[in-house]
Amino acid sequence: MKVKFLTTLDIRDVDDHDWMLLAPFVVDVDDGLINVPTGFITDFASVPRLPITYMLFGNIGHRAAVVHDYLYSTGETPREYADDIFRLLLIAEGVSPIRANIMYAGVRLFGGKFYNNK
Repeated sequence: MKVKFLTTLDIRDVDDHDWMLLAPFVVDVDDGLINVPTGFITDFASVPRLPITYMLFGNIGHRAAVVHDYLYSTGETPREYADDIFRLLLIAEGVSPIRANIMYAGVRLFGGKFYNNK
């Protein structure tokens, strides 16, 4: 599956850990567009603040995390799809495949309680 970022990420800090989109964020995937709307609130990737863990996986992949948070919040796609897109977008964003796969494993193992299954 091919993915491409069509817009830039335009965000504003809302509080200590949340960010708000100031403009739509659009990603093209093989099966259509994902349009994260203006005003959407994200906390990016929820990486534990443990020293080594955060050093290796924190503060990276913001664009992928915004899309993943949006897909999880709406519940309009299966969780597995949201997680697959997250991994692909991480790699498209320049995160190494090894890191992307570890982050993918993290959301597969621990993300279920955050998924909004409508």
